[in-house]
Amino acid sequence: MKAIANEMIVTLYKEPDAASECIDEVLYGMVVDILEDVNETWVYVQTAYRYEGYCLKEQLLVDDKKANQWNEDAKHIIIQNFADVLKEPKIQSSKLATLARGSLITMIEDPESEEWSKIQLADGKIGYTRTYWIRNRIVENLSEEEFREKVVQTALSYLKTPYRWGGKTPLGIDCSGLCSMAYMLNGVYIYRDAQIVKGFPIKEISFEQIQKGDLLYFPGHIAMYMGDGLYVHSSLGGNEVSINSLDANHPQYRKDLATSITAVGSLFG
Repeated sequence: MKAIANEMIVTLYKEPDAASECIDEVLYGMVVDILEDVNETWVYVQTAYRYEGYCLKEQLLVDDKKANQWNEDAKHIIIQNFADVLKEPKIQSSKLATLARGSLITMIEDPESEEWSKIQLADGKIGYTRTYWIRNRIVENLSEEEFREKVVQTALSYLKTPYRWGGKTPLGIDCSGLCSMAYMLNGVYIYRDAQIVKGFPIKEISFEQIQKGDLLYFPGHIAMYMGDGLYVHSSLGGNEVSINSLDANHPQYRKDLATSITAVGSLFG
């Protein structure tokens, strides 16, 4: 059985208990597979990037047919930190929903306005949001150089976002959430954890081969390399998304990380 995330953020928990550890966040419009119907309140699900956890059934639209159709139709993604969906194409209108960056929607052609786009939500409601807050879910073909630059710039757009264990929105994001969202927003699903996993597109390379946009792995941590010895990451120790350096002479050097790299991963390995 498939289901659609029907709230801005659907939290995935380690156990079927809201007091247990948050391990991930499923964003509005993302489709999940229900692996187990635990009880009236909880289901055990798997995301499109093969992450598994428990979530509240009430936060999902559980319907195989609708979920499959939504997968076909939801071809646009929110790129604004937070985007209000309004009943009418004017700022004075009432709000239908607020969506976080990475949420999926269906675009409805509406040639009457360049400022506003008519969209459909997963529950069938029709609303409007700013045209420049959304873009096509499928990224156009980019050269390797263009992709590397775009994925770094996407990661940098989260600078100063608070650290949140299991988070992956501008409200709060963790290390693997940052890297996986930077790649997802550029059309690539990578494993949502601080390790290289077989079956996903990131492959291990030597440190000597590292380039902008590649990933640095540490024990329990992941960062994105920016070039020139710099990397961006969401650090539990730093409490937010920040930039540090591998260069011992740089003021942003972190010895604890620079001396504990376990692997380097690349989409272009």
